[in-house]
Amino acid sequence: MRIVGGRFRGRALKTPSSLATRPTTDRLREALFNVLAHAYGDPADGAQVLDLFAGTGALGLEAMSRGAAFAIFVEEAAEPRGLIRANVETLGLGGVTRIFQRDATKLGDAMAGDAFDLVFCDPPYGKGLAEQALAGALKGRWLAPGALIVVEEAIEPGFVAPVGFTELERRLYDTTELIFLRVPE
Repeated sequence: MRIVGGRFRGRALKTPSSLATRPTTDRLREALFNVLAHAYGDPADGAQVLDLFAGTGALGLEAMSRGAAFAIFVEEAAEPRGLIRANVETLGLGGVTRIFQRDATKLGDAMAGDAFDLVFCDPPYGKGLAEQALAGALKGRWLAPGALIVVEEAIEPGFVAPVGFTELERRLYDTTELIFLRVPE
């Protein structure tokens, strides 16, 4: 697994030793960031990024490689947090990232000044966790007005955007779909 674009393009990322963590593939990340660049005006550039269910941190790190200013990785499990830590260290991003050991569905209130304008939500597929996490992030004021959210989920059983989000589009990739949402201004 590698960073597919930006200043860290080609740099290898540490990957999980077990199947408990399912990183977003290089190919899907490349497709996602192409959509972001061409359909949404390259929102990674200068962004405050929130990576929910971060796993290896690949989505947030890809955004950092493409010009994001800051990223928080939210991951509850120990092995993936260790991978994120190692990947952040390898890329020299310690000063512009934070890792939160937290259940992404129970974020609570954001700290003052933490409002994110680009959010990745890649939960374990088919469990309704994305809906819970996004509803909690909105309630806890983690999301900036106009924030762009990308959900990676299995096509079945089907993601339903929580109240307070506007669905922009869906893109299908094999058995996975990317859902693009916006928080109203």
